[in-house]
Amino acid sequence: MTQTAADTAPIAVPSKILSRRDLDFLVHEWLDASALTERERYAEHSRQTFDAAMDTCEKIATDHFYPINRLLDLEEPSFDGEHVQTPAELKHALEVFNEAGLMAAGQDFELGGMQLPCVVEKACFAWFKAASVAASAYPFLTIGNANLLLAHGTPEQIDRWVRPMMEGRFYGTMCLSEPQAGSSLSDIRTRAEPQPDGSYRLFGNKMWISGGEQDLSENIVHLVLAKIPGPDGKPVPGVKGISLFVVPKVLVADDGSLGERNDVVLAGLNHKMGYRGTTNTLLNFGEGKFRPGGQAGAIGWLVGEPGRGLTCMFHMMNEARIGVGLGATVLGYTGYLHALDYARNRPQGRPPQGKDPSSPQVPIVEHADVRRMLLAQKAWVEGALALNLFCARLIDDERTHPDAGERARAHRLLELLTPICKSWPSQWCLEANSLAIQVHGGYGYTRDYNVEQYYRDNRLNPIHEGTHGIQGLDLLGRKVRLDEGRLLADFVARVRETVTRATQGAGGDGGERRSAADGGERRDPADGGDRAAGAEWHAFGQAVAATGERITDTVRKLYGANDLDVTLANASVFLEAFGHWVVSWIWLEQALAAQAALGRAGLAETDRDFYLGKLQAARWFLRWELPRVAPMLDLLDSLDTSTLEMRDAWF
Repeated sequence: MTQTAADTAPIAVPSKILSRRDLDFLVHEWLDASALTERERYAEHSRQTFDAAMDTCEKIATDHFYPINRLLDLEEPSFDGEHVQTPAELKHALEVFNEAGLMAAGQDFELGGMQLPCVVEKACFAWFKAASVAASAYPFLTIGNANLLLAHGTPEQIDRWVRPMMEGRFYGTMCLSEPQAGSSLSDIRTRAEPQPDGSYRLFGNKMWISGGEQDLSENIVHLVLAKIPGPDGKPVPGVKGISLFVVPKVLVADDGSLGERNDVVLAGLNHKMGYRGTTNTLLNFGEGKFRPGGQAGAIGWLVGEPGRGLTCMFHMMNEARIGVGLGATVLGYTGYLHALDYARNRPQGRPPQGKDPSSPQVPIVEHADVRRMLLAQKAWVEGALALNLFCARLIDDERTHPDAGERARAHRLLELLTPICKSWPSQWCLEANSLAIQVHGGYGYTRDYNVEQYYRDNRLNPIHEGTHGIQGLDLLGRKVRLDEGRLLADFVARVRETVTRATQGAGGDGGERRSAADGGERRDPADGGDRAAGAEWHAFGQAVAATGERITDTVRKLYGANDLDVTLANASVFLEAFGHWVVSWIWLEQALAAQAALGRAGLAETDRDFYLGKLQAARWFLRWELPRVAPMLDLLDSLDTSTLEMRDAWF
């Protein structure tokens, strides 16, 4: 096929932050957010109000967050021994965010919120995470903190702490890890000593606390895990001894005014590879520098019941895990859009069959290997974004579906998919960032282009809120076995529904592709003639279904070992295999939605290109990525013990 000048002319990327067209497709065409307006909670909304919210977020993120992204990387927060300083531009951006009422976007009208569905809220907030993940961390930690208190706090705690956070006057944190404990929360040492007035005094150290100190808000509300001493005066061992406390930086009087400084002190800032604009801190509780009420100890109040701290904190942790997945996704997504824009505008080299040195160079997007890298990025990031928003839609169903059975089903699916939603984008959208650097060539490895920062920022997400190893143990060691395997069974049933739609009416349309190796010319996919019920999609559907059956069999084999050490030895491999299967299903779903849209009359050429791009990305993922799963399952089925048998002395 001969290329014309029109074929090779650069195509503008509307935004290098995110694709609004893709968000509209996912939110409206695939997940049908407008259907939520039939439910009482969202009855005052419409597609118009949802779009207006997304318009507002896109504009604020573009005008105020994206321009400071590089600044926050270069001018990270500093600590003079007394105070933390952040760039003035960060405070201004967050003030714009707060003035727009976005801190309470998903909250009840009674709290001053917009009462947006979760799927719309996440689509809105994706803009901020993509524009500046470091700046966005402050409000999103605060939102998670407030959501936990709304679920587990008392009315007085909600009035005192949540309302100022929703107004953007107070910011919030989560304080779990400690220097000696890391992810092993049963080993935390921070203790909470009961006081006669019902409060507690906390003593201990917390590490890796994002937003733990800053000059951006009037107050900081820390949610702190600590242990209440038992009758013998010693902390109760294990996770059963952990309770949760709200501990403010500054105490608040009954009338809401700020009072004494609490005994919470910044010991130092951690200096990270990326995410540099978010303060990351070591905090000392109860060191005695400040003595509220005339004595040492950080004053805090119990949230929920004693000994149930982890149960409460997991409300915020699970929300944070989904948020980490979304952050990883959009960092990969913006890196992809930057690489795409560069590839369309960077002339270099000539096609293999056009070696005339006097001919003009072509944009590198015309080279097959560059298209390979761009297509891989597209498939990974668009698949991850669809996964994130699907999980957000499950949250809406879990909270508001009129049928109790469907609410329970949504809860089970969300339980199963949370480790995937966190870990899969953290792995593969980071890989997308790596390819974005590769597309830029040597320029991508310099600080003159944004893509190297996106890689550094994203490298935190495989660690954030539980490493891949922890997510693998959660998935294989707990989730697939919960409720006698019902979580997994529910998801398998959901996949079968999609496969049935993909395989109905199979037999093709007479337009299957033929390659040059088949003795025919390459067929241009833009010629049309594809439909999801054709032979190609039938085969893809069967492959997704067969992979699901194999995964179920693998779970049986792993637990058939009757040795938990052997079963869980390669849990990270299971996590990756399961994640690839989930995203294969996500792409099959997107392909069906795109194919249905292609059948509409009067489709604009730009829309047609968009849907054909979806189909091509789906093909690529199902041809290139789904086949990765089988060798991983082969390894798991063998009950390989190489890692278990390795000894420290052999390294």
